[in-house]
Amino acid sequence: MSTPLSRPSYAAVLRVPQARRTFTAALTGRLSYATAGLAVPLSVTAATGSWAVSGVVLSLFGATTVLLMPMRAALVDRHGPRRVLLPMSLLYGALLALLAALTWRPGAPAAAVAGTAALAGCCAPPLGPAMRALWSALMPDEGMARRAYSLDAVAEELLYVSGPALVGALLGAAPAAAGILLSAALNVAGTCAFVTSPALPGPRPAAARRRRSVPVRGLLPAVVVALGLGLAISAVELLVLAFAEARSYDPALVPWVLGALSVGSALGGLAAGAVRWRAPARVRLCRFAAAFALVLAAAGLAPGLWTLSGVLALAGAFIAPALTTAYLLADETATEETRIQAGAWVNTGVNAGSSAGALAAGLLIGRLPLPLCFALAGAAALATAVAAAVRTAAPGHAPGPAPASTDDGTAATA
Repeated sequence: MSTPLSRPSYAAVLRVPQARRTFTAALTGRLSYATAGLAVPLSVTAATGSWAVSGVVLSLFGATTVLLMPMRAALVDRHGPRRVLLPMSLLYGALLALLAALTWRPGAPAAAVAGTAALAGCCAPPLGPAMRALWSALMPDEGMARRAYSLDAVAEELLYVSGPALVGALLGAAPAAAGILLSAALNVAGTCAFVTSPALPGPRPAAARRRRSVPVRGLLPAVVVALGLGLAISAVELLVLAFAEARSYDPALVPWVLGALSVGSALGGLAAGAVRWRAPARVRLCRFAAAFALVLAAAGLAPGLWTLSGVLALAGAFIAPALTTAYLLADETATEETRIQAGAWVNTGVNAGSSAGALAAGLLIGRLPLPLCFALAGAAALATAVAAAVRTAAPGHAPGPAPASTDDGTAATA
């Protein structure tokens, strides 16, 4: 009988003691972010009657959630997930509940709604980076870890498909603000289950807590590529809508085209996780990102919507492998005291790129031909892949982790 160590598989990943329980708990908490992304703007619009206010609130919520994630992750690295994640989740859940109460009926004060949403984002627990850091500790070898990261990336892809659908189903029986309450409940329940898992490490030793975190050498390529991927992916969403409108297709077909991108990503992620790669992670990362960029750049030449779906499915096949490799590279280059922060920086890169991509696409569509817009989106992702390749090939570049630093700035040794 084969063992997980001799022949790694996705089933073997979930058979590792405590892996299934811990992963399910983390996914439950992370589903909160997928439901909140739709529930917050819907409830704020219903309460204030203004899409402009809704956009500002969602931007504040997203900005504090994403941009402060490395700082929250640093707290988890310093004090341990058991001590930090649950208080964060309880604060996050309480603020979401307050936001739901404010927006339950029309007439909500816009300033109070915006402030509450921004504060909630400040407290969002970094469950994704925490789970990805735990995978490397749970898995017995590199092949198992690679499959675990691929499984995580595919599951996250599915969360952001199922989350809005869950909110849509809830809207048939309750106000939009009920979706915010659902988001709060999911996060608190998932985090409680996560931090009580025996797989989690205990509190950090006092010496580790006194160390000051420093930038991790080798992390920059992963963050740069993640930024480019996020930018291109978010641009695609608007570009597909413009493509359908320009050719008089039914807008209801657009989600199916974007679904092809997600399906391609999921299948590509599962396939990439099953391969024993000879090239190091930093090389694979640039290759996956460049392949995605080149296919996306050609997508604007598709003669029709169904051809575009096929091209985007092919482009999507490189998304999950690229993101998975970025997280693996971050894990490889991190010290034990910066592992969760490293993953959080990659996550921040993706989301920051996503915000910039949506803005750039909105400004370019209508001013430039659509094929050129697709080509520019691909070029942005390609540029980050090339920049990362140049960075990793530079003389003196060290892919390994930087030494930890003590409070007085001197390097700490083992």
